[in-house]
Amino acid sequence: MAATELSFEFFPPKTADGLDKLRATRAQLATLKPKFVSVTFGAGGTTQQGTLDLVVEMKRDGLEAAPHLSCIGASRESIRQILEHYRENQIRHIVALRGDMPSGMGEMGEFRHASDLIEFIRAETGNWFHIEVAAYPEYHPQARSPRHDLEAFAHKVKVGADSAITQYFFNADAYFRFVDDVRKLGVEVPITPGIMPITNFSQLMRFSDMCGAEVPRWIAKRLESYGDDRESIRAFGADVVTDLCRRLLERGVPGLHFYTLNTASASRTICERLAL
Repeated sequence: MAATELSFEFFPPKTADGLDKLRATRAQLATLKPKFVSVTFGAGGTTQQGTLDLVVEMKRDGLEAAPHLSCIGASRESIRQILEHYRENQIRHIVALRGDMPSGMGEMGEFRHASDLIEFIRAETGNWFHIEVAAYPEYHPQARSPRHDLEAFAHKVKVGADSAITQYFFNADAYFRFVDDVRKLGVEVPITPGIMPITNFSQLMRFSDMCGAEVPRWIAKRLESYGDDRESIRAFGADVVTDLCRRLLERGVPGLHFYTLNTASASRTICERLAL
């Protein structure tokens, strides 16, 4: 199998113990030589400092680190300061997102859409940053219609996005159709599929309800049947996700982006099975 570009997503831990565990996870996944790693950014910037600190540490350790930057509830000045901090630390890759409105926050801030943030980044920093954006093969849960969602994605690329990472999915046809549809709208940037390893049934269903990702009934029923048998859930999950990745790779996707949830074993198992 040809060399495949890998990337991994982490989130900023809230405790010192969590940070130690993340460093161990990062060390294990670094042996797979990822193209980059990304670090999430909490709703309304709630983990802003943790994101800043982590990407600087990862950069120092020799990893290409791409911070997420969400603009909901933010001011232009606050985003300007964050961008300047990244430039000072030679961070050149960023994941630009609208983000979700945190509970209790009444104001949208000065940005309404991810495309507004992308335009601002380009106006402020030119081509300094490689800008990654989100894509939704099964459509954004808040989109007015599938067509509107496709056009919104195309607009993000038009105003300056360089590439995209999708929300996770388990139906490869949804990804292929999405790519075909946006290509017809003139979008040519790489669109990397996001991959969610399956290790916990209730957690997977909760995440999927929140983000609009569909878990096919046959997968959900099989996982549910295992009850508290975590070993069987992980074994079945590894089979399902490995098969999905193999199908994607056979069709020439630009890479695989793993949502690690700050653990290494499930992502490593899939990559090893695929001989990546």
